[in-house]
Amino acid sequence: MRVIHVITRLIVGGAQENTIASVLGLRQKPGMETELISGPATGPEGSLESSFSRSADSLTFLPELVRPIHPWKDCLAMRQLTRIFRARRPDIVHTHSGKAGILGRIAASRAKVPVIVHTIHGPSFGPFQGPLANLTFRGAERAAGKFTTHFVAVADAMSRQYLAAGIGRPEQYTKIFSGFSLAPFLSTANDAALRARWGIAPGDLVIGKIARLCALKGHEDLFRVAPTLIRLFPRIKFLFVGDGPWRERFEQRVRALKLENSVVFIGLVPPAEVPGLAGIMDLLAHLSRREGLARSLPQAMAAGRPVVAYDCDGANEVCLDNETGFLLRPGDLDGLTERLGWLAGDRGLRERLGQGGRSFVRERFAVERMVDDLYALYQNLALKRSFPSR
Repeated sequence: MRVIHVITRLIVGGAQENTIASVLGLRQKPGMETELISGPATGPEGSLESSFSRSADSLTFLPELVRPIHPWKDCLAMRQLTRIFRARRPDIVHTHSGKAGILGRIAASRAKVPVIVHTIHGPSFGPFQGPLANLTFRGAERAAGKFTTHFVAVADAMSRQYLAAGIGRPEQYTKIFSGFSLAPFLSTANDAALRARWGIAPGDLVIGKIARLCALKGHEDLFRVAPTLIRLFPRIKFLFVGDGPWRERFEQRVRALKLENSVVFIGLVPPAEVPGLAGIMDLLAHLSRREGLARSLPQAMAAGRPVVAYDCDGANEVCLDNETGFLLRPGDLDGLTERLGWLAGDRGLRERLGQGGRSFVRERFAVERMVDDLYALYQNLALKRSFPSR
């Protein structure tokens, strides 16, 4: 069975890590030939292109496939994708992300690809943007949905949102959690040397956040509650992992609040360094207003760290209130201050919720399980469409 995945860009991010793990993992399954088409990785988020350094034949770059709306390049990208699909004759085209998801599915339909699958890593429309943008993206998703054989959702919340928007039918949706390699997180430790490298003393209480430095990720809410928390717990440190277009804005905010001694910006790091950084955190705050199911939540939980999250999209499917962490209404700053304070002041509570999270993730988020579930889905779709494995 030949499968071509398509994604807009290979920046450092959860959707990209998921896609790469799927492509490389499926290559190990019997009868599977998988490859990936991607646009160029640009911007401060970094690149994951090196993941294919040993599998050069698995990756094709399409320069015209860019993230911003660009009518000329979009037309060229769709023509190129159609040409590639006609030449390589895949049994399945599996698309990821917004732009690649729209263009890739239309191109696959034009090339008469038997099965077209799309993974919903996060919402393309919702309250986080204006009416015109919502109308545009919802319309585009409905149009592409007509060419989609099956949807993979990283959380039930994504299936509900897309079905409510009139996209597809319930039987066309399968939830597959975004798996990752658990071992580095399960074995991570609170490394004193790594703490010292970032100016964190053994007795400091670290509230971590792993996210791009951009809008809708919730950094501002942490800045709002930080002064109060620091007055109550002077040894709190806020550790921000990630980079993005709002870094300078956030650094200015930290200076304005005189929090320079309490906030550490790690910046962009390779995925392999994330387990160690999760290990030196005492808890994770995830306050996004737009997210399918943030990878940082199960990763922190695998490291045995409790999480505090806003009840946004799929967060409530892993952040189980008072079992693996605390779940809050988005924007509830009083609740945020209270829950972070509870965790900062109670090591036993942190350990109880951390162990609950670790058990939850161990059963559900192994990358091997994700690949197995995708492989089973492909086999089922192939059987229904009556084309043989190659």
